[in-house]
Amino acid sequence: GENVFLKTQLKRQWQKEKILTRNPLVMEILNTAKKVALSDFPVLVYGESGVGKELIAKTIHDASTRGGGPFIAINCGAIPENMLESELFGHEKGSFTGAHARKLGLLEIANNGTIFLDEIGELPLNLQGKILRAIESGAFFRVGGVKEIKVNVKWVSATNKDLKAEVARGGFRAD
Repeated sequence: GENVFLKTQLKRQWQKEKILTRNPLVMEILNTAKKVALSDFPVLVYGESGVGKELIAKTIHDASTRGGGPFIAINCGAIPENMLESELFGHEKGSFTGAHARKLGLLEIANNGTIFLDEIGELPLNLQGKILRAIESGAFFRVGGVKEIKVNVKWVSATNKDLKAEVARGGFRAD
């Protein structure tokens, strides 16, 4: 426990050098990021395109107890919908045409680290429920799989969309 604490403290000191600012608002954002890093709760970062949401996600990762693990970023809007589930959860050999071998998903690769879902507002409705289950239970199935896979990850998501408006429109799940 002491070793983990000291590593976390060292990371926090090192992290200060990554984002240089004297802006009080940015300093407040960084302090908040470091505080939420210590919890196991999922984090959602809002902001316009280009404001550094991924830098904040990386700050959260580095300041967390999982900071020594992998930081896996996935842009939910950049991967075609028919491939996104396989990219996130992986797949078993033969689960669909072209699945010639088992493939680990990015969520499994992020085990003991952080998974960063960028542009989560672009996530298709059919995958939102599967991701919610993985967040709540820490477990998922590969596409075509029958064995539940457990992971220990910090969940960080980001969007520039107004998710409350998306929920009202029916484009995003309220839960």
